[in-house]
Amino acid sequence: MKYYSIGEFAELIGVTQQTLRNWDKVGKLKPSHKGKSGYRYYSQQQLRYYLGLKGGDAAKRKVVGYCRVSSNKQKDDLERQIANVKTYMIAKGYSFDIVTDIGSGIDYNKKGLNQLFDMVVASEVEKIVVLYKDRLLRFGYELIENLCSKYGTTIEVIDNTEKTEEQELVEDLVQIVTVFSCKLQGKRANKIKKMIKELSEDDNSSESQT
Repeated sequence: MKYYSIGEFAELIGVTQQTLRNWDKVGKLKPSHKGKSGYRYYSQQQLRYYLGLKGGDAAKRKVVGYCRVSSNKQKDDLERQIANVKTYMIAKGYSFDIVTDIGSGIDYNKKGLNQLFDMVVASEVEKIVVLYKDRLLRFGYELIENLCSKYGTTIEVIDNTEKTEEQELVEDLVQIVTVFSCKLQGKRANKIKKMIKELSEDDNSSESQT
């Protein structure tokens, strides 16, 4: 893939170098990478987006609502999540698509997530809308946010309610232990499932006391 210096890229898309520096600072458009000397470089894919080539036409770029639950037992929760995201996007006046997944928040190889990233890399997505930040990914959200910004895609989180450190720790532990337990069988798996249940119950009891 071809890369352009900040001067070349600014000239090609008709803005100043300072504008590109400002966009980098506010997260509107991050350079594809920076050289050892700190110089910014932009990719041909980014150029296509701003020149309206090969799926880069802003009028054709989509808003995509992404909804995820961890297991098949939560299909009702998934439907409620979809309804909430749709209601929000309709109120915002977005024309949108919905992508869904059933799987762990620490599984990076889900069908829907891969579909979403393929669309982002193809410069087809203007904005990703999620109900909660951890619906996209439990770990590595900032990495994905940075990747999306390189293709002109922003992430909009509907509910930014802050969780306590204890809540986040318990939820992270439950996710990690759940994935690990799926690879075990017999008594060891049962022991892990019991641990998950106890962690969840402790978290729920602490919430009811606050």
